[in-house]
Amino acid sequence: MSDSRWTAFKRSPFLPASVLLLLISAAAGLFAGSYTYAMANPTPHSIPAAVTGPYDRPPVRTFLTGMEHALSASLKLHPYANRAAAVRAVDEQRVFAVIDAPSGTGPVRMDVSAASGATVAQVLGEAATSVGRATGTPVVLHDLKPLQKGDPRGLAIFYVSLAAVVIGFIGAIQLSVHAKALNPLERIAFTVAYSLLGGFTIAAVVDWWLGALRLPFVESWLILALTMFTSGMVFTMFNTMFGRWAMLPTWGLMVLLGNPSSGGAVSWPLLPSVLGTVGRWLPPGASVNAQHTAVYFRGDQHAFPFLVLAGWSVLACVIFLVWRHRHPGGRPTGPDKEVGA
Repeated sequence: MSDSRWTAFKRSPFLPASVLLLLISAAAGLFAGSYTYAMANPTPHSIPAAVTGPYDRPPVRTFLTGMEHALSASLKLHPYANRAAAVRAVDEQRVFAVIDAPSGTGPVRMDVSAASGATVAQVLGEAATSVGRATGTPVVLHDLKPLQKGDPRGLAIFYVSLAAVVIGFIGAIQLSVHAKALNPLERIAFTVAYSLLGGFTIAAVVDWWLGALRLPFVESWLILALTMFTSGMVFTMFNTMFGRWAMLPTWGLMVLLGNPSSGGAVSWPLLPSVLGTVGRWLPPGASVNAQHTAVYFRGDQHAFPFLVLAGWSVLACVIFLVWRHRHPGGRPTGPDKEVGA
């Protein structure tokens, strides 16, 4: 291609269209790959479990060893003095199951918690049944915290959090396209507004209309609103930093990495270890964790997921406001004033 033809090509709409063609194709493969890698074949690595009673006796020890072989993973056992303390550890989401070792010849009792992680509970239950038969150990299974009837697979929280994340940054994209003249504080105010209204709508549809989840409505609404605001401001931050290419880092952070590692569709003990660790520090994972606790472990809410969401929001707002002159939006407010001042 001659220099003149190359110059004409660079100035034409075909160059960005060609770049987008390649990027969209790559994004399609990465999107499928990230979700397949994280969710298609969930495999346990280390599952925290509470244990009570004489679990070091030969019959129980044989059962526990068999469980680790069946799971191809380690059971990270946390001994507790009594059952009440062990159940409390489940409520605080420090363990995923309680194993009661009999003092005599009775059966081993395993209490799983579907609300803690449906996939983990299923894996533990299937392994306990097969190992009990193989070792001749009688096993009694019980679900301490079953899922709600409208959410038999435990995916509703993942879906509502996914909706908040995706609509959050789509809202920011639409503001940048259709309300480009908004100044920084106005843009933040409208992001707050659509986040509050959008979070309310998501909660109302899932709870009041569909009846899929019985939500602690105000808490769930505010978690969804904070998620939408964080997601919207993350896009706004990247739009300030990278201009028209802001969708690439937003999609990569929130969708390709954040959603598969959130623990919503596959609980974190079954995720690849790196994803299980990183996911808790990203907005989608923080949203799932906060919403999950609000719905199934009321009274035991943790500050960490809110700090993660707040941290990303503050970071995004600070970068946007400090470098607001680089943002492609805004309008003059006066002859001697900065845009957005």
